[in-house]
Amino acid sequence: MRSIFLLALGLGLWSALPVAAQRVLLQGNVAADTAVQRTGPNRARYGHLYVGYAVALGSSSAAAPVSRAKSGELFLGWRQKWRLSQTAAVGLGTQYSRLAYRLTQQASKQVPTATLHNRESLVWQQLQAEPFVRLNFGARGNVIGRYLDLGGWGSWAFATLHTYKDKPGAAAKTVKVTEQGLPYAARWAYGASLRLGSGRYALVARRRFSEPWRGTAVAAWSDLPRWTVGLDFGWL
Repeated sequence: MRSIFLLALGLGLWSALPVAAQRVLLQGNVAADTAVQRTGPNRARYGHLYVGYAVALGSSSAAAPVSRAKSGELFLGWRQKWRLSQTAAVGLGTQYSRLAYRLTQQASKQVPTATLHNRESLVWQQLQAEPFVRLNFGARGNVIGRYLDLGGWGSWAFATLHTYKDKPGAAAKTVKVTEQGLPYAARWAYGASLRLGSGRYALVARRRFSEPWRGTAVAAWSDLPRWTVGLDFGWL
């Protein structure tokens, strides 16, 4: 009788084990399947790194002649986006920018001096912020897709540089000079931006509304090209 009782107890315990295991597994799967994913290219919020380069476009004067082919803006930053709906989102980009104007050496040059050099540039190294509104186009899954960004930007130049290089011949093979903290270069700038993209690639156009100079140079000197147009590559 005792043996029969022990055998029945053992069979009961053995039959209960799969049921307990099944309950734990079922609870674990339900929790995983119902988790809400809020981050991703086409979800509630998303951020990514980006890098790009844009050439300088626009008019320049004989007193401040700019070589557009050798002038432009190199930038690297982080862009954060918050989705409002399937077709609209808002975002904020923060970036480092190196804006360089290569000055053409010709007799009419007056900015920043009339002295001619073998090579000469004016450089603004900036920290920039760019709020924007994004409009999405076409059907897509959890990807960036095609979009249009309209925004404005503001920047602070933490470094302004005037660099020039000469080849004097007898004294030295090459002499390179860098002047920092330019008193005539504006530290604050602002403008508007447009970005037309598909996935990780985008065509970028930016226009500066502020003056590049400060102090007496604003009235005395000519403007520099106000447009930059180029490509933006996102590390998604």
